[in-house]
Amino acid sequence: MILVSSCLAGLQVRYNGTGCLDERIRSLIAENRAETVCPELLGGFATPREPAEIVGGDGDDVLDGRAKVVERSGRDVTAQYVEGAFRTLDMARERGATVVVLKEFSPSCGSSLIYDGEFAARKKEGVGVTTALLRRHGIRVVSEDNLAEALEGASTEPSGS
Repeated sequence: MILVSSCLAGLQVRYNGTGCLDERIRSLIAENRAETVCPELLGGFATPREPAEIVGGDGDDVLDGRAKVVERSGRDVTAQYVEGAFRTLDMARERGATVVVLKEFSPSCGSSLIYDGEFAARKKEGVGVTTALLRRHGIRVVSEDNLAEALEGASTEPSGS
């Protein structure tokens, strides 16, 4: 079983109330080989919500207390992002997920690039909070850009098998 970002399955859960459908992921869901997850919703956020970025580092730094996640208005939402990450970890463990495919650039889900914390649409190398936590627990995380590679080594048996 693999977990995939809900937005990549076309669900309208992104901060601005949209999805970003990836047809390959829709197929995996339809075949019952993948299940959706949204760390931000699991952390207690609603849709739509104010955009947020990591300030002072990346997801690893957030988990280590050296950085925080803030909304554009300046409100610190670190606790909700960490909560969503831990709930996603629990879900991955419960489902026996071998791979988690998360949306690139997100402060939760970015697996190689995130926004730079300046709210200026600039990206930097780094990972989101959920990606950092999952990787710390030995779970492989990739972006939608690496889906084909991830599927080669993942168990995508229908759930319940």
